[in-house]
Amino acid sequence: MDSSERRVPDRSRGGENTVKTALHRYKKTLSGRSKTTIDHVLSEWIAQFDLESFDQIDRDCCRRYGEYLDDQARADDRNLSAATAHTYYAYVRAFLSFCVRDGYLETNPADTNDVDEFLPRITTRPDRQFWTAKERERALRFCGKRIDRNLTTPPLPPELQLDRYRDRAIVSVLGLTGVRGAEVFSVPRDDRRDGITWSDVDIDGNVLIVLGKVRREDKDPYQEAQLPPRAASALERYKRVLEPPTDEWPVFPTNHYPSKRRALEAEFSETRVETMLRRSSIDELLREHEVPPPALSTNGARSVLKRLSAKLDTAYDDLEYDPENGEYLKPHGARRGLGHELYKKGHAEVAQKSLRHTSMDVTDESYQDIQAGETAKAVDDILGHGEDE
Repeated sequence: MDSSERRVPDRSRGGENTVKTALHRYKKTLSGRSKTTIDHVLSEWIAQFDLESFDQIDRDCCRRYGEYLDDQARADDRNLSAATAHTYYAYVRAFLSFCVRDGYLETNPADTNDVDEFLPRITTRPDRQFWTAKERERALRFCGKRIDRNLTTPPLPPELQLDRYRDRAIVSVLGLTGVRGAEVFSVPRDDRRDGITWSDVDIDGNVLIVLGKVRREDKDPYQEAQLPPRAASALERYKRVLEPPTDEWPVFPTNHYPSKRRALEAEFSETRVETMLRRSSIDELLREHEVPPPALSTNGARSVLKRLSAKLDTAYDDLEYDPENGEYLKPHGARRGLGHELYKKGHAEVAQKSLRHTSMDVTDESYQDIQAGETAKAVDDILGHGEDE
């Protein structure tokens, strides 16, 4: 078709939100197991950039999406590989190609090299940092021994005892539940992610309530994460030592003094707080007036795990960490490790539910390296090892 004969985009179609209408039409052309995943990715993209009209979709919009995917793939607590980032961008590009064919757009703004160059680079051996089963069990055992030593030696100061119970609870929650660090700790510059409180913990029901990654308007962003008995027990024992005065107390409070003081000053004047501190400590005042301190941040959690990794490196000869060079038990590595172990042992559906993936396609894609390895073994078994000539 000559360019002069190209259809003029009909942006009058679709009522109030033309983009959502186009997506609804596009979904009818999809089939197979990837349909749910594609729908989720595109719906999330539309919601994230608040897209209502095709006038909003240009090269800059696509470039910003590429930069967003790059940020997600580079983050310490990432849940996105470089390959998956490219796949998600390809979903958007394919959708916009459909929109060109259907008359919503004249050209595809995502189908240019200067736009997708902002995506993360795919290496031949992608970084798939995760906690191995041995690392997880060693960390849990080490944290448990540190607590048990408190019972047989002269007792440590209360604040140090509390830190040891907290460390085991952090390792247990991250290592056994499949939660993301951003779902249980506070995230700077994100007011919605202020860390879980004890009201979000159902020890008897083995459930944690977390703010998930779901951004679709038609879905509740709060999700139930599984809390295995081992993790529930660690939280229960930690809670006895912490003694939170209210259920709105963060499960993992910060130890950052300025942050705790700001929380108190938000309830009382700066002058009054100064007077109050002359008679009581900041922690005593927060408890006395039931003012919850801020939760431990994701950066703070990484610092805790760096210190713990350094201790593990000293305690075990076969565990080698170098926190100064970024080699330590990272929060998101716990989630990846749990999913990897469950998937490799043949429990793909349990892995999907534990990680709260939107579909089995997402789980399969996350652990396609395992699929490739298992397929190679299956082919070898089927074909045999060959005969000597």
